[in-house]
This record gives sequence, C-alpha cells and structure tokens, in this order.
Amino acid sequence: MVGNGYCRSAYDNCVYHKKHSNGSYVYLLLYVDDMLIAAKDMSEINKLKTQLSGEFEMKDLGAAKKIIEMEIQRDRKAGKLSLSQKGYLEKVMERFGMQSLKPVNTPLAAHFKLSAALSPQTEEEVEHMSRVPYASGVGSIMYAMVCTRPDISHAVSVVSRYMDNPGKAHWQAVKWILHYLRGTTDVGIIFDRSNNTSGSVIGYVDSDFAGDLDRRRSLTGYVFTFASGAISWKAALQSKVVLSTTEAEYMAATEAVKEAIWLTGLV
Repeated sequence: MVGNGYCRSAYDNCVYHKKHSNGSYVYLLLYVDDMLIAAKDMSEINKLKTQLSGEFEMKDLGAAKKIIEMEIQRDRKAGKLSLSQKGYLEKVMERFGMQSLKPVNTPLAAHFKLSAALSPQTEEEVEHMSRVPYASGVGSIMYAMVCTRPDISHAVSVVSRYMDNPGKAHWQAVKWILHYLRGTTDVGIIFDRSNNTSGSVIGYVDSDFAGDLDRRRSLTGYVFTFASGAISWKAALQSKVVLSTTEAEYMAATEAVKEAIWLTGLV
C-alpha cells in the first residue's frame, strides 16, 4: 500500500492504481522520472496531478504524445491508439550515417547463416572489426525491438549472439536489419478498442528446433496481444539442448505459459 489510497501492483512495481466506489480506476505508471496517468475521469487525473505536484517538482506536459522515445498517437473517434518510434529510428540512421539506405522487405534474409565460425580469424580482421560499432548498432535496434518492433525480435536475437567477437558477416546482418528499419520507420503497434470486447490477453507460441548453428539450441518465440496490439514478445534461445521437436515445443510452451500468467494477473 502507498499513500492516498493507491496500491502498487503485485505484478509490476512501476504500476500504481486506485479503485473508486463506482468501480473505475486511476492508474499511475512510472519509469525513472517519466510518468503517465490514465483514468476515465479527467477530474481524477487533475486531482492526482495536484497531489503529486505538492510533493514533487513536476512538469505537466499535457496529453501524452511521447514517452521513452515512443510516440503516442490517438484516434479517439475510432477508438485506436498507436505506438511507434519513427523519430528514434531516424536518429539511429543519422548516427550511423545510413539515412540513404535502400529498404529491404525482411528483417533478416534467408541467406544469412550466422555462426561463431564467421568471427575474425586473423589479426587484420580483428583490427578491422575493432573499428566497427557493432555493439552500439545492436543496442540501438534492440531498444526499438523492446519498445515497439516485435517484427525484428528474431533478427535481433540472432545478431546479439555475437557481441563478444563479431565478424564482417555478422555486421552485414546488422546493416540488413537497419535497411529493413529504414523502410519501415512508420511501422508500430496499434491498439483497437473495438477488438477488445472480451478484455482478454491472446497469445501465440512456437519453437525452431536446433536452429542455433553453434550449439544446436532451439529458439522460443511468443507474442501476446491485447486489443489486437502486441503487448509482450520474445525470441530467444532455449537454455538447454533438446533432442526432439516435441521437447522444444514443450519448453517454448512453458515459457509462454509463465508469461501468460503474469500478463493476465497484470490485466
């Protein structure tokens, strides 16, 4: 419990909520020094702002349009809300001097067969890759993936495996992802109120058996949606090597079920 009748969510320490006698809620969402307040009644939002400003030095930016590099657009008439990172991705392209990249249609083409065998083998190759901003590039696209771009989850999972010792082929794969993002900066996540009649979280899960060329580990991939928009996703290698597609599917399903339990509790 916290002050003024607000409770901290048992499922997420950054979420606080207060229930009124009429059954409506006020939600307070915190991320470091950024804050979002959501409620059906604007007077409740203003009341909470007044309470908080009396305790802390705050700047009221009005209706939310951007938070942690995510751009928020609302169509109240259509009942839709969208999240994207166009501005952030354009800054990434500028940082790496790739504003004029030719777009491609897939996050990672089928001809990329990445493995540790493609890491530098000579001192000349090591010297060359030491000047390549591989970690910075992967980190930049990873942030987009975490926030609004589940479509690049698998690609980011692949290139992030070689952070310790990347080779030229690995860097080419990172640049391919940037090519894809160059042509899809407007892509984001859309939540549609009309597709939320059940108020339920819907999930999908699958596995890729022994897809890792280095240690033959399988991949777990899942995505959960709410109001037709993605709210949680993952593409990562499984912790153990399995001996059949059945085992890989069970391990993937287990991870997805754990995430489903947490998400349904949060909702």
